[in-house]
Amino acid sequence: MVNEVTNEEVTSFIENLGPQWQIELSKRLREMVHQTIPSVEERIQYKKPHFLKNGHYAAVISPSKDAIAFMIMNPSEIEFPKGFEGPPERKWIKIKEGAAPDYALLGSLLSQASQAL
Repeated sequence: MVNEVTNEEVTSFIENLGPQWQIELSKRLREMVHQTIPSVEERIQYKKPHFLKNGHYAAVISPSKDAIAFMIMNPSEIEFPKGFEGPPERKWIKIKEGAAPDYALLGSLLSQASQAL
């Protein structure tokens, strides 16, 4: 994915994740964020990739030992499906090895949450 708003630090972070499945999953999530929010900015903050729209947090990719959590910020008026956790200001879903995330659903939720940003 070559994009004028791709950040080399984010690319390096993703490419240096441990297991291959986490690298591939993070690349797909990143691509989905860029397709959903064409003007998105990205940067490493708090040691993980953050995606911003108009200077406001829109999404975060948060790796852990056995999962990748995909966090959507500012989701207050959105009904989230089962499997999402978190307080009103952010919701996340933990994706484990072998899971097949619904990228269309994640993109739709992200699009709705980021409209007001």
